[in-house]
Parts: sequence; structure tokens; C-alpha cells
Amino acid sequence: MQPKNENNIALGLAVGAVGGLLATWVMSQYQALFASPGGSSDEEEPATVKAATAISTNIFGHKLTPEERKIAGPLVHYAFGTLNGAAYGALAETLPAVTIAGGLLFGASLWLIADEAAVPALGMSKSPANYPLSTHLYSLTSHLLYGLTTDLTRRVVRRLTVAVR
Repeated sequence: MQPKNENNIALGLAVGAVGGLLATWVMSQYQALFASPGGSSDEEEPATVKAATAISTNIFGHKLTPEERKIAGPLVHYAFGTLNGAAYGALAETLPAVTIAGGLLFGASLWLIADEAAVPALGMSKSPANYPLSTHLYSLTSHLLYGLTTDLTRRVVRRLTVAVR
């Protein structure tokens, strides 16, 4: 049995996943309240829906119906947020310095790597140069909120979990 305050990667994964899941919900609420100014048009499908469609078609050989797309897009978003939270939680256990900014660095890094680089590189959005500054700032702030919420939740749940042991 490990001492209460020793690093524990499995615990970090679990509490990080909880943090990532809650943070994804918070981020989704923020995005619903403050829709991206000058961002996606009604014709542009969200990257999460494009990812869900690609997964369903290429892995399962199933073309999503419009109703399935409405469900699959958010599922991809929540899965991505939860998995990234889990990775952050595990990393926080092994390299606590990543938490120094209370999740802000994590959120900003995720925004830069995922939204600004990977999503356009995978053809799931236009090039970042094709969006106004307001769209980038909106996306960055929503990811900063995600990072803060992930870290705060991770810290609270970890303390509660360790205190119960």
C-alpha cells in the first residue's frame, strides 16, 4: 500500500478523467452562452462531428445519420476532454510542475496543439489564418476555462480520495 501523499499514476488518471469530464461540460456551457463571434457558419460542420463521422465510417463501416451525428459529435468532444484530463492527471502525479499555473498552461497547450494545429492539419477545419482574431480568442478562453476546471476538479477529487483512504 502506498503512503497517502506519494505520487500515484492510477489515481492521477482517475481524478484527471473526472476533472476533464466536468471541464468539458463547463466548456460546453461557456460555448453555448458565448457563441463564437465570426466563427463557424451554419454550413461548417464542427470538427467533433467530422471526427465522429470519420471514426464511424472508417472503423465501423457505418455512415452516420443526421440524428446520429447530433449525438456523436458531443460524444467525441466529451471523450476527448475526458482523455486529456486523464493524461493531465497522470502527468500531474509524475511531473507536478505542469500544475504550476493551475491548469492554464494545460488549457492553452491543448488549444494550440488541438484547435490551432491538429484539427486544421487533419482537414477538420479551415486554416487558422481563415478565422478572425475574435474566434481564436473565444476558443482560447474556452480552453483556459477547461484547463482551470480540470485542474481544480482534479485537486479537489484527489484530496477527497486520499482523505478517505
